[in-house]
Amino acid sequence: MYVLCVVVSGCSASDGAGGSSGGATVQVGGLTAMGGNLSSSNAAGGVTATGGRANAASTSSIGGANSVGGQSPASGGVSAGGTLQGGGTNAVGGTAAMGGRSTDAGSTQASGGSNIGGTAAKGGATSGGGTATTGGASANATAIGGSSSSGGTRPVGGSTSVGGATATGGASGTPGPCDIYATGNTPCVAAHSTVRALYSAYNGSLYQVKRNSDSTTKDIGVVAPGGFANAAAQDTFCTGTTCTISIIYDQSPKGNHITPAPGGGAVKTADKPVTANKSKLTVGGHSVYAAYFEGGMGYRNNKTSGIATGDQPESMYMVTSGKHYNSLCCFDYGNAETTNNDDGNGTMEAIYFGNQRSYWGWGNITPNSDGSIGPWVEADLENGLFAGPVFGQYTANTAVPYNYVTAMIKGKPGGFAIKAGNANSGTLKTMYEGSRPNMSGYNPMKKQGAIILGIGGDNSNGSQGTFYEGCMTSGYASDATDAAVQANIIAAGYGT
Repeated sequence: MYVLCVVVSGCSASDGAGGSSGGATVQVGGLTAMGGNLSSSNAAGGVTATGGRANAASTSSIGGANSVGGQSPASGGVSAGGTLQGGGTNAVGGTAAMGGRSTDAGSTQASGGSNIGGTAAKGGATSGGGTATTGGASANATAIGGSSSSGGTRPVGGSTSVGGATATGGASGTPGPCDIYATGNTPCVAAHSTVRALYSAYNGSLYQVKRNSDSTTKDIGVVAPGGFANAAAQDTFCTGTTCTISIIYDQSPKGNHITPAPGGGAVKTADKPVTANKSKLTVGGHSVYAAYFEGGMGYRNNKTSGIATGDQPESMYMVTSGKHYNSLCCFDYGNAETTNNDDGNGTMEAIYFGNQRSYWGWGNITPNSDGSIGPWVEADLENGLFAGPVFGQYTANTAVPYNYVTAMIKGKPGGFAIKAGNANSGTLKTMYEGSRPNMSGYNPMKKQGAIILGIGGDNSNGSQGTFYEGCMTSGYASDATDAAVQANIIAAGYGT
């Protein structure tokens, strides 16, 4: 059994795109943008921008974010990373950037409201990545990343900017991959990472380490909401001994955590956990650790929530290393059997990363500059690794021997897609998008909804690979969403 492997970053957050309005009434013209929970009533023209959580108890008077006749905040200002939905004209004066919080003491904050991800302050300068220009003091309004003025003409077609500036340790206002997926109506149902938060507001644990000396465990969280892993906490805890990663937590609300896999049809014994400090790197200037698989290692969850089953659509990506892989089965990340066995064609759908080409399918074998061949991103659909719709070589699927690789698989009734690219720069290449393999058992699919990492569906565990982050979603993501996720990964700064 083979499974696609993906580097995944764990994401979890309480707020997703199109976040819930806890008791809020958004009047004509008012928009609650992604991720915002609003407990106040916004009058016509008010906008709660992306990334923040507004708990304002105040009610903006009709006609805008300011009280009637009042001065509107920052005209023409755009929230970095924020979304202005169909409509409002930005208030006069300044820009509240996501991730930035103006600290000028002269700023006027909306009565009863808190600004998360950017407070436009009178004359204030935003710290950690945002810029707040002068002139915008809003009365009785909550501005999260920016607000629109009352009574104005609202231009349609505001866009979500990707990869906004991140403050030291990460910024809760900067959208993460799972915020982007939620905006595209394909929310994350699993988000795993040992490197960073995959939601802008995630402030929980990324993974758990266990000391070999006394079997004591410690959860490793982030240094700030939406930020990077607190590797220093791991270093302190593991001083003088060796630690392994005992749990990689799911950052999504589904709670699909993964732990060392039990035995299965191919390998009867349980898999080993990875060594916690085997692969250290910097991401965005922060020291963090990867999950480094050396064979005989793997993770699994057979009792999941929200993962696609049958022929339901799904998307997934992972960030992995294009320098650490082999040709054995199977460095996968994704959807697999709940039985730990090979249950037949079409019973799994996962990302595979490696360079096997002795059976099933493989990509273009044109040698790389160093003479190596592969690796490729492929779909493990059980009893078949597919670089395209057929077994054997599929030349359109080219090698991705980058230091850091973005690998994506998407599946829907009747079709699937494979995308890959350099996680440091550029766009994703569509290696294949079209119909399911023209072989018995793959159309319709019979996915079972377990999650695997580093192994095949039947616990084949001979593969090597590195996992940094990865997500699985409900629904088949759009090309625009795929591109935005890739831009976010690049902005994270792998290796920098």
